[in-house]
Amino acid sequence: MNPAALKANLRDMPPGSTLLVNVDTFDQRNLDKAGYTSNPLTDGSLANHRVFEVPMTSITVEATKPLGVKPRDAERSKNFFALGLLCWMYTRPVEPLLDWIKRRFANRPEVLEANLAALRAGLNFGETAELFDHPYEVRPAQLPPGTYRNITGNLALSYGLVAAAQKAKLPLFYASYPITPASDILHELARLKHFGVKTLQAEDEIAAAGAAVGAAFAGSLAVTATSGPGVDLKAEAIGLAVSLELPLVLVDVQRGGPSTGLPTKTEQADLLLAMYGRHGEAPLPVVAARSPGHCFDAAFEAARLALKYRTPVVLLSDGYLANGAEPWPIPDLDALADISVEFATEPNHGDEFWPYLRDPETLARPWAIPGTPRLMHRVGGIEKEDGTGNVSYEPENHEKMTRLRAAKIAGIARDIPGVELDDQEGAELLLLTWGGTWGVGTAATRRVRARGKPVAHAHLVHLNPFPPDLGDVLARYPKVLVPELNLGQLSRLVRAEYLVDARSLTKVQGVPFRAAEVEAKILEMIEQ
Repeated sequence: MNPAALKANLRDMPPGSTLLVNVDTFDQRNLDKAGYTSNPLTDGSLANHRVFEVPMTSITVEATKPLGVKPRDAERSKNFFALGLLCWMYTRPVEPLLDWIKRRFANRPEVLEANLAALRAGLNFGETAELFDHPYEVRPAQLPPGTYRNITGNLALSYGLVAAAQKAKLPLFYASYPITPASDILHELARLKHFGVKTLQAEDEIAAAGAAVGAAFAGSLAVTATSGPGVDLKAEAIGLAVSLELPLVLVDVQRGGPSTGLPTKTEQADLLLAMYGRHGEAPLPVVAARSPGHCFDAAFEAARLALKYRTPVVLLSDGYLANGAEPWPIPDLDALADISVEFATEPNHGDEFWPYLRDPETLARPWAIPGTPRLMHRVGGIEKEDGTGNVSYEPENHEKMTRLRAAKIAGIARDIPGVELDDQEGAELLLLTWGGTWGVGTAATRRVRARGKPVAHAHLVHLNPFPPDLGDVLARYPKVLVPELNLGQLSRLVRAEYLVDARSLTKVQGVPFRAAEVEAKILEMIEQ
């Protein structure tokens, strides 16, 4: 659209790719503003690309002139001209776009007509200009049958929380303080009050976490969400929830850090924070979404673990997933698991109620709603005696309670699936991904295999505890590569836990990996 956009995005265009250039904007003033010393359209610097110079602005102005649109206002419609041209190039149907424009700009008839005229002008230009040899056909994706909708990660995560509350037969309480890129979750859930959702925009991160702990104590499916800086502030309240052994979901939509860092950019640098970012021995389950649509499943799973094991759970997303979108098959809600829990209603130790008597299988303690007759009990931040819940400073009791809480989390490994492994015969290298690197890892694996090189790919959704067979899987491969948008956090955990030589491919630029970057590293390691 202009020289500055070309300069910012050319690095993402591989040799041989096609550039559509709005030639109207490549005047000396715009070239100077972008920092060009010569015009890239004429100096040969774009020789490795197919360049099509299109006067988008002037054609758009001309197309909208009969409507009485002022030239400056008409220029704003040039994006629709470009969209119309792309629809012609890739043989995309325009009827859905026309319907969307009519709905979107129904209250602004002049803008509506200008955008429609620009879209048609782009289509007609592609048909008549003879700049291109032929249009391209993009075949439909091979997807399982079902009803699909477009969805972003934050929206899918919101729906996953609501679905979990419905299947748990509990009210959903969500408290947060606005923070990029997690704020959309609050916005979406605030619209869903008819599903029994209660939302609270708190005055700060600490208040939001405290409110969520209180809601969990009172019998709600409690959730609080934030980004990395907010997790720092919520740490004390989450530690309290660990001691209370109450179900609570903490959503961390990761962004570039530390501090304010890169609030609109993505990163995966909060894994160690999720694992260890609390004082004392306070282990928690950690679940990570892998795609925008998978945020629904990850949210449901986080809620399931929190409720079943009476523990806070950290759910990791990131800015790339939160704002990214993909086609999402709308799930059959009747097919979702029943994750309801039973509240304690009767004394469990003679005529008394002991809050820390545990289920022998899950080690979860009973969940009693405050005010239930005959179930008066003590919970709190000061260490409690095993069973009774009385305050205890006994050294042996503290160690026992600490080990019980740790054993409860470790035992979750029996209740989660094994490693998601895409193996290939003859593979000596395993690509191990987590979170948002799933997509690029899958693409890189396909590209390497297309070159005739065997490679295996495993992806982790559960990061604490790890899947029970992860050690066996890692032991099959002499080479392990872990791409991460951090400085090697998962590779550090895997090396410590399983004593394997896991190599890191790291990037902390606020942008995700490209498939070519991961492919190149895989090929380099295969040849070593």
